[in-house]
Amino acid sequence: MATPSSIVAGARRKLGAGPPRYSAAGLVRKGLSGDSWPRVWRDVELKSSYDVVIIGGGVHGLATAYYLATNHGITDVAVLDKAYLGSGGSGRNTAIVRSNYLTPEGVAFYDRSLTLYNTMATDLNLNVMFSERGHMTLAHTDGALRTMNWRAEVNKLQGIDSSVIDPTEVGKLAPSLDVSGDSRYPILGALYHPPGGTIRHDAVVWGYARGADHRGVEMHQKTEVLDILCEGGSGPDGKGPGGRVTGVRTSRGDISAPIVVNCTAGWASLISDMAGVKLPIHTRPLQAAVTEPVKVFLPTVVVSGSLHVYVSQTDRGELVFGASVDPFNNYNVGGSLEFTEELAGHVLELMPGISKMRLLRQWAGLCDMTPDYSPVMGDTDVDGFYVDVGWGTYGFKAGPVSGEAMAEAIATRAMPKIIAPFHISRFATGELVGEKGAAAVGH
Repeated sequence: MATPSSIVAGARRKLGAGPPRYSAAGLVRKGLSGDSWPRVWRDVELKSSYDVVIIGGGVHGLATAYYLATNHGITDVAVLDKAYLGSGGSGRNTAIVRSNYLTPEGVAFYDRSLTLYNTMATDLNLNVMFSERGHMTLAHTDGALRTMNWRAEVNKLQGIDSSVIDPTEVGKLAPSLDVSGDSRYPILGALYHPPGGTIRHDAVVWGYARGADHRGVEMHQKTEVLDILCEGGSGPDGKGPGGRVTGVRTSRGDISAPIVVNCTAGWASLISDMAGVKLPIHTRPLQAAVTEPVKVFLPTVVVSGSLHVYVSQTDRGELVFGASVDPFNNYNVGGSLEFTEELAGHVLELMPGISKMRLLRQWAGLCDMTPDYSPVMGDTDVDGFYVDVGWGTYGFKAGPVSGEAMAEAIATRAMPKIIAPFHISRFATGELVGEKGAAAVGH
């Protein structure tokens, strides 16, 4: 596909100076002056054409827009979301980040994302509340312990700080855990990943949105995409293989664009169907819950694949819990009593001392699952239609590197090495990237 002249022109534009930076004294003066604070991002009129249209206003869509502008000077970009920015999976996850995956492809990919998260507060001039507290995956059986040793060796070969620790060390890192040998599910060891931790998901969304906005990208909320406009394809309305994108039809009118990027979660397969691109994806809810705040006593992230539970504690003191995805396809983002009962039972197996804590609320996010538990990224057989989808339960961890790599793919029309293994063509060739063993219960 020929590079649109407008994109070439955009690459030559001078980038914006970025969000305003205040000193401590400047913040005080601003607060006392009575002047209104500037909006985090602009509210602008929707244009009839853009160089790039990104569907999905979550971390992936906003990161793609930000890096298109920052790294490649492509600023004539519209990010569309049918609700508000961060209203989907980006605002419904449990904010855990790590890079100790199972495959070499996955390890390299998520490690780059973790690197970007580490410098994000400085890069975006916003406190994203990154907390490097360590990530611990428990082993309750001999088989699970062998798997942890396997993952640790893969991690070390890729230069990742990851090792297997014994129950004594587990008890030192997380004193609230029951590490006695007579528990129902004894802890035989754990895969410990010190660089893992948590980050404020809302702050990541706001930071990328603000950074992209200051470079000329437009964010359009409450703008639902109804159809992908194509021509020249072998299917109906010019869609499907051999065709090319010409724009999108939205609830606010048609937009022409030579490049459309699908960065949605939950609706990824539905959006791709609009362009005649079939994805091997099924969608399931992933539920989570949070307790009342108490004094901080859990300094690390704890995951148990055998018990299908993971837990971390926020700086405010709430315990955030999650489990595995629901065992059936569904689009319900509410909670269920069955989940709560099962979660409570498993958590108390690990930490009997929290039995008196009250559960405040629960929710769910939609997870697009692929056969190999890895994403689908890059171009498709419809010219100009790109996908960054199929993230299952760990899309938030990959937001920064996905945006960086997708921006490069769009700007250069070449597939970056870091995302090449995740191309949709792997399902036809059988070159799958099997991450199920490292997905555990999703975190």
